[in-house]
Amino acid sequence: MLKNNTHIITGHKGFVGVNLVNYLKVENKIIMGVSRTPSNNDLTYDALSLEKLNQSKSCIHLAGKAHDLKNTSEDKEYFEVNTDLTKTVFNKFLQSDCEVFIYMSSVKAAADVVDGILNEDVAPNPITVYGKSKLAAESYILSKEIPKNKRVYILRPCMIHGPNNKGNLNLLYRFVSKGIPYPFGSYENKRSFVSVDNLCFIINELLENKTIKSGIYNIADDISISTNELVQIIGATISKPVKILNIPRFFIDILAKIGDLIPLPINSERVQKLTENYEVSNFKIMEAIQKDLPLSTKEGIEKTIASF
Repeated sequence: MLKNNTHIITGHKGFVGVNLVNYLKVENKIIMGVSRTPSNNDLTYDALSLEKLNQSKSCIHLAGKAHDLKNTSEDKEYFEVNTDLTKTVFNKFLQSDCEVFIYMSSVKAAADVVDGILNEDVAPNPITVYGKSKLAAESYILSKEIPKNKRVYILRPCMIHGPNNKGNLNLLYRFVSKGIPYPFGSYENKRSFVSVDNLCFIINELLENKTIKSGIYNIADDISISTNELVQIIGATISKPVKILNIPRFFIDILAKIGDLIPLPINSERVQKLTENYEVSNFKIMEAIQKDLPLSTKEGIEKTIASF
């Protein structure tokens, strides 16, 4: 097994993991997957030994508990998976000869609400237990002294999308594909996204470029767009005419409050998700890699929508 070409990936069966494995295999890299439910040649976390890490160039820790929008998860689950598991894997990395550690955190570790444009200098203030558990893992990693022969990257991606991962884009897709008018045209907002292709490209650059310094990096596409623009892109991609209604915001607020009490397509959380501002700066990572991203914001969204 070639040490400089072998990479350990936890959470390799998830959306990002599957895409990253496929991307790195095209780059002729050898992948060792780690899973709580191993199959084929996967490792269990107990089997992730110093010997295995010593045989690998990198450990990419993607495994985590995603934000539960239905709020049915217990707080301790987030800290067990997002914090404690990260500590365990990172401690093994520090004891090994493995060169690169990449931790997949989230912009939600920094802020749930963004005023202006989010960069890496912001003082983190997560509100949700998801964000707090991610930040706790980051803080642990940053508390350790990194040996000079190692590189450690904490990545904070914004909303990741791509083929086979519908996420919040699915709600907008349903609006447009069924010819339902989009009712929130009166809201002006800007949101950042990152296509999974661009995320995989950045991770590969971090693996290959030894000049990129350890640290925290926001991950986003180059340009943020409004939800109204997003709806237009979806319509153009699936060749459906788009109807955007400029319903007064006070009327939307009334409907949302009613939707909080009885089942309606509109409620306060859904309105916030679709209309909030959440702009993320990718300046630091782009300056570090000194290369253009493979896909523009628009191209990435078109690729995701075309896959639905």
